Amino acid sequence: MKAFIKIKESDNVAVAIRKIDQDQLLEIDGTTIKLKETVNKGHKFALKEIPQGENIVKYGFPIGHATQQIEPGEWVHTHNTKTNLSGVEEYEYKPKFQSEYTLKNTTTFKGFKRKDGRVGVRNELWIVPTVGCVNGIADQMIRVFQEKVGDITPFEHIQVLKHNYGCSQLGDDHVNTRTILGNAVNHPNAGGVLVLGLGCENNEINEFKESLGDFDSNRVKFLSSQDVMDEVEEGVKLLLEIFENAKDDRREDLPLSELKIGLKCGGSDGFSGITANPLLGQFSDYVVAQGGTTVLTEVPEMFGAEEILMERAKDEEVFQQIVELINDFKRYFERHDQPVYENPSPGNKAGGITTLEDKSLGCTQKAGTSQVVDVLKYGETLKTKGLNLLSAPGNDLVASSTLAAAGCQLVLFTTGRGTPLGTFVPTIKISTNTQIYETKPHWIDFNAGTLIDGQSQEELLEDFISYVIKIASGEKVNNEKNHFREIGIFKTGVTL
Repeated sequence: MKAFIKIKESDNVAVAIRKIDQDQLLEIDGTTIKLKETVNKGHKFALKEIPQGENIVKYGFPIGHATQQIEPGEWVHTHNTKTNLSGVEEYEYKPKFQSEYTLKNTTTFKGFKRKDGRVGVRNELWIVPTVGCVNGIADQMIRVFQEKVGDITPFEHIQVLKHNYGCSQLGDDHVNTRTILGNAVNHPNAGGVLVLGLGCENNEINEFKESLGDFDSNRVKFLSSQDVMDEVEEGVKLLLEIFENAKDDRREDLPLSELKIGLKCGGSDGFSGITANPLLGQFSDYVVAQGGTTVLTEVPEMFGAEEILMERAKDEEVFQQIVELINDFKRYFERHDQPVYENPSPGNKAGGITTLEDKSLGCTQKAGTSQVVDVLKYGETLKTKGLNLLSAPGNDLVASSTLAAAGCQLVLFTTGRGTPLGTFVPTIKISTNTQIYETKPHWIDFNAGTLIDGQSQEELLEDFISYVIKIASGEKVNNEKNHFREIGIFKTGVTL
């Protein structure tokens, strides 16, 4: 196996594919370089002399600048590199569209078509509490319901979307809770939903019902626990009504244009922008070419690479929406007296990511090369097919939940260090390296590290397309098998 990779011709650093010991001689671009210190897997080393103040270039773009003279073969990381980023910026629309993806064939999957025409990749029964006080009651209802119906059910899974919110919240925090929970109620992966309230919460059940807009009353039922004598008995009656209306649900062949897929990363390492994230970018282009929808979020992890997305805005209006998306999130940090660019986590840094630009240039590769057709604010749902951007923080559970609440039936989640997390839709973990795939097979679903091990990009993409179609057609992923299904809601305390 190769010891290192130089990603772009213009790069002045290379990335170690495995641990490379001090004093090892490396042949790069016809030049022999002697490593001045040991460089761990995923970390960078200089290919040439980099004077103090000169940019460190990776992926063909600056990821910061040298804070001191860096010699060829020297480890390049946080001790000698600093971000170039600072504050809110002004941008100019300079469109630069890449050639469109060449579609070789159209593809189908087996999903559930709902009464309103939307499509789910799961047929599940959910209890959605309007307030966290009734989480335990919801568990009781499910136990009694399952005793009554047994194993024969049209529902592939039954769960409570537990959370701790819905009471003593004001302003945006209250609106965010109501919006995200409402989007979950309307999600096409749910074949039926019981909305369960307590009766005294400020996320009041009648107002919540009105906020939902149109919904299928045969599949969505409501119960306020304080309004009845036996809330468990009444809740089970409503669940049985939903059960009767769902008995004939069946999967059918549907085009990939019906898929809405979230793009997410977490626990990133130095290989994220080399293996798994580019794989998702190629897959995103494939889905968009099929007429489907992909969604990139985690706005702080666009900082430093935002202009790459801006130049792909389909028109001036979308460009301005991206500018607003980026600068509004920067102002959010500033209002809370927080540093805008101190994003890479300790785990990211241990994995080889040095600056926010380093992380962002790898992160945004998940969006492929397609035009950006729309930008969504937090809590908004998808309305335009193609590549969308969505406002959410970098927090893994909040961002994953926001993607699901926007209407994504699946979330593709790349990771270099591993995470067991899953939200209330299937959350597919794609490893950036083979080691974490082999270490955590009960977390990781698909290995993109084979790209470093010698598999071609074309073969890897074909394997991944086949795998995602299997998941969309009903095969379970690890977060489902492990019952790691959670919901996170963004708590801002201010207006974004």
